[in-house]
Amino acid sequence: MHFFKEMHSKYAELRQRFIIAVGLVVLVASFGTAGYMAIEGWNLIDALYMTVITLASVGFKEVHDLSLIGRIFTIFLIVGGVGSVAYALSAGAKIILEGELQEVYGRRRLEKKIRELKDHYIVCGYGRMGKIICRELREKNIRFVIVEKQPDLHQEEEDLLIFPGDATKDEVLKELGIDKAKGLITVLPTDAENLFVVLSARVLNPGLIIVARAGEEGSEQKLIRAGADKVVSPYHIGGLRIAHTVLKPAVVDFIEFATKSGNIDLQMEEVSIGENSKLVGKTLDESGIGRELGIIIVAIRKPSGEMMFNPTFRSAIKEGDMLIALGEISKLKILEELAAQHS
Repeated sequence: MHFFKEMHSKYAELRQRFIIAVGLVVLVASFGTAGYMAIEGWNLIDALYMTVITLASVGFKEVHDLSLIGRIFTIFLIVGGVGSVAYALSAGAKIILEGELQEVYGRRRLEKKIRELKDHYIVCGYGRMGKIICRELREKNIRFVIVEKQPDLHQEEEDLLIFPGDATKDEVLKELGIDKAKGLITVLPTDAENLFVVLSARVLNPGLIIVARAGEEGSEQKLIRAGADKVVSPYHIGGLRIAHTVLKPAVVDFIEFATKSGNIDLQMEEVSIGENSKLVGKTLDESGIGRELGIIIVAIRKPSGEMMFNPTFRSAIKEGDMLIALGEISKLKILEELAAQHS
């Protein structure tokens, strides 16, 4: 917990500086008040008022005429007290104006939010690809935290949890709650960094879903051997997409239309069949998915990983199946509810 220990240390230092500044003001005010009460015999209010106007250098007339000793005491109070109060006020202003207070409390809020995360995703890297990934996750209301070496470059994203740190270090992943996380996505600049992250993450949480980016040829197999569940090569996928755009433009247009985030007309989704769902044991025809909801089941992925493409109306729905469905968002939400409801 290196980052949070450092944060607590800075918070303790800031609190100490604030206490010293306030204590210095109180000490000087108490000294002046006690001095006037003892020397001039004034009551508490008059002595305190005289001390305040003296330290503030506002130039108001004395409450009562001062004796010779009282004037000498006032000189020493001005020489020693005004400087002390000015130092205390400047220290307090520095804490506030330089944003130290906001920074510390902002970090404490970040720590609290990260500690509350569960079944979340950890996104390593917030470059061009990381931003796209986070945008899609946010569209689906999926909880996630970002780890980035240079978070100051992204302060405009105030609604995101951006953790400053090196994702290749075990202690950083632990601070992000990797033991409670559902998945990890690493899109760091180099394959070596992504490999380190995958190795660390797989050891820290063997059941974690890990998706990694590969930049160079041959890196995919290394990342898979290191423990990644899926490896994506942006250059390979981008090359295929460009070729298919030329060779099969209608197919590419349809895929982009069906998978585009925020599309209200048509969307392709994964729908998991829960335990004791109402759909378990029924065929696609009996479930009414196509007839009543107008949803097309493109494929069914079995718990074993087997993919059944273009299932027939007689295909049975079983517990643990993953339906690859195509339809309107509102209808897909109804299907998700049916898949989760108990019979």
